[in-house]
Order: sequence, then structure tokens, then C-alpha cells
Amino acid sequence: MRRKLTSGEYNKRRAACEEAVRLLKQDLPNIKALRDVNVEDFNRLSGKLPDEVSKRARHVVEEIERAKQAPALLEAGDIQNFGGLMNECHISLRDLYEVSCPELDTMVHIAQAMDRCYGARLTGAGFGGCTVNLVAHETADTFARALATRYESETGYHPEIYISYPSDGAALLG
Repeated sequence: MRRKLTSGEYNKRRAACEEAVRLLKQDLPNIKALRDVNVEDFNRLSGKLPDEVSKRARHVVEEIERAKQAPALLEAGDIQNFGGLMNECHISLRDLYEVSCPELDTMVHIAQAMDRCYGARLTGAGFGGCTVNLVAHETADTFARALATRYESETGYHPEIYISYPSDGAALLG
């Protein structure tokens, strides 16, 4: 599904987060961005924020916390709990940041219900686009075919599914 960011909806979410920082500075004068706000402080102060601003900012603050937890889970090989963070992220993107859409929610729902899928979430800026699914290596091909079949059956859309494998990522050579 193609996504459209030109409507300014994504910019509205960024603006809400900037407004949250401005308002939270009244109680947390040293913050420069939401990355400087911990979950406990946010929970204590979120009632002072307008509802929509609070929802958008809560997603960011809690997503930063999930991102902080992720490396230790991966290093420990705790794929179950890492997948749980992915699932929590999708819920947050859907319900708090409100950048999901029915097609992405359907894809994630199908994937999460499938055997050997540890986590699934939308990826990118939202408003359509892609999901990323954490799946047991040995079932990736079967999973991809079954996901495509089930998704097409439920939505009428034929998805393009790409299997990728984790790597160490970018590094300096030399």
C-alpha cells in the first residue's frame, strides 16, 4: 500500500511532540526533546498536556524506552521479549501516534497469530507502507507464503513480501 505523507499528518504529530516538550519544560526545565523525559516523569506530568499532545508524546517516550531495552534482549538471545516490544510498538503506533491503517493492522494481526512469529509491527513513517515481522529462520519461506495468502484473502490486495536476514550492519573498514 502506498503511503502519503504530503497531507501534513506526520508533521502534525511532530508538532504535537514539540508542543509536549514546550509544556513539559515548565516542570522539567532541562529537557530539550522527548528523549530527555523518562516514563515515570511523563506519567506524572502527562495530565497537564492536551489529550492529543499527550498521546503523541507518550508514544515517543515509551518507544524510546523500548529502544533502550532492545539491545540487551537481543544480546541475550531473548527473541520472545524482543518480539513483545515489537508488538507493543505496533499498538502504540496504531493507538497513540495513529499512523497505522487497516491494511497494516490486518497484516500485523495475521502475522502475530502465525506460528513462529515472535513480533510484528509497521515500519517507516506509517500511513500505509510496510510491516516488519520477526520470524524463526527455518520457517521464513513458509511464513511468507502463508502470510501473503491470508492477507490477500482478507483484503483483496496481493502483498509483496521480502525476506531479509539480520547482519552486523554498517561498520568502518580499514
